[in-house]
Amino acid sequence: MKHTDIKDILNGQYTGQKVTVCGWVRTSRNSKTMAFMALNDGTSLSHLQIVVDKASGIAYEDAMPLGTSLKVEGTVVTGQNGTPEINAECITVLGVCPPEYPLQKKRHTLEFLRTMPHLRGRTNTFNAVMRVRSVLASAIHQYFQERNYVYVNTPLITGSDCEGAGEMFQVTTIGYAPDGTYKDADSYYAADFFGKRAGLSVSGQLEGEVAAMAMGKIYTFGPSFRAENSNTPKHLAEFWHVEPEIAFAELPDVIEIAEDMLKHVIRTVLDTCKEEMAFFDQHFEKGLVERLEELISHDFAVCDYTEAIRLLKESGEDFQYPVEWGCDLQTEHERYISEKMFRRATFVTNYPKEIKSFYMKLNPDGKTVAAVDLLVPGVGEIIGGSEREADYDKLVAAMQARGMNMIPYADYLDLRRFGSVPHGGFGLGFERLIMYVTGVSNIRDVILFPRAAGSIR
Repeated sequence: MKHTDIKDILNGQYTGQKVTVCGWVRTSRNSKTMAFMALNDGTSLSHLQIVVDKASGIAYEDAMPLGTSLKVEGTVVTGQNGTPEINAECITVLGVCPPEYPLQKKRHTLEFLRTMPHLRGRTNTFNAVMRVRSVLASAIHQYFQERNYVYVNTPLITGSDCEGAGEMFQVTTIGYAPDGTYKDADSYYAADFFGKRAGLSVSGQLEGEVAAMAMGKIYTFGPSFRAENSNTPKHLAEFWHVEPEIAFAELPDVIEIAEDMLKHVIRTVLDTCKEEMAFFDQHFEKGLVERLEELISHDFAVCDYTEAIRLLKESGEDFQYPVEWGCDLQTEHERYISEKMFRRATFVTNYPKEIKSFYMKLNPDGKTVAAVDLLVPGVGEIIGGSEREADYDKLVAAMQARGMNMIPYADYLDLRRFGSVPHGGFGLGFERLIMYVTGVSNIRDVILFPRAAGSIR
């Protein structure tokens, strides 16, 4: 049906004109001679007030319950608070909403709203989250498209585990097999759809490297899947992943691109979503906008892992997790580095090879790899990347040292045989970026339908 977006009405484009709007009733109230409804259609965080003069005889009673969907025809006027509103001339109820509608006027907890993912999008919080999410996604595409990157879609079903951590969801058409049906795992997989073991991808990086070896600069932006049994505010079983891969690039190039990209997308959100960011600043994290402005106004620091360990050990802090060279940095360490050591976003580089993935380039010292993590105040790690190992023999040696089966990686190894070049990239967990930008503390509250251990709806 023909109607005008509420966002355009609120922008003042239609004052004095007759319009038709559609939406859901967020609040309503009655006075002796007038009735008022706040309508929202999802195009704006703010609601549009509908004013009904009871003397006009307009049927409005069925339009008052919260959650009711309406079509309203009327004239746009300037309200007493200076914002546009509509003097209703005709109201049509499109969908009734009974009294048991769970989203009433009181403010609900995010935990409560997780029990109704199909309705929580109608709240101010999720209206704002989804709008920021949309703008962030658009800004990421814009950043790479304007810089000659090719957007590629890597497969969701794969035969190799990119991270080598064994946290893949198995993909099968067989399902449960009674004992004795198959003599061993090989015969089970041979009978399955692909004729071999398959799983959901934990990362598009390996396939992204294939694309970068042909097109130079590529990026992926799609879902990844991790079968980690982690019930934490930072983990999902299904999340969205941004992964650029750049040929003819070394670790300093990867660092420069990661910093530039992050500053670009945050600047875009601050400029585009002023109302939503003010909402998050008020209700979720006081000083949020100031924190983000501060982040992007400075050059990010760069610190070698070995130096970071030395500084942590000399800090005098009583960390829960001990700090020794060779340890994987915990969130408390990462936050200390960015919040107290450098007081800004910080890249930590050159980690011990034992705690990083097999594909990372071995440094000349033989002990560390050209890895990088970006640590930001308030959160810790937000980006992880590396220069990739471009030397065939060194890559094979790294895989053998981990006892990996190299057969599924034959094509990946071939890239090092046929015109190998220095190359690198990084991965950004999209939901974690949204958490950082909005101040929302639980990752399940920045995605429409969260998938986590023991939870699917």
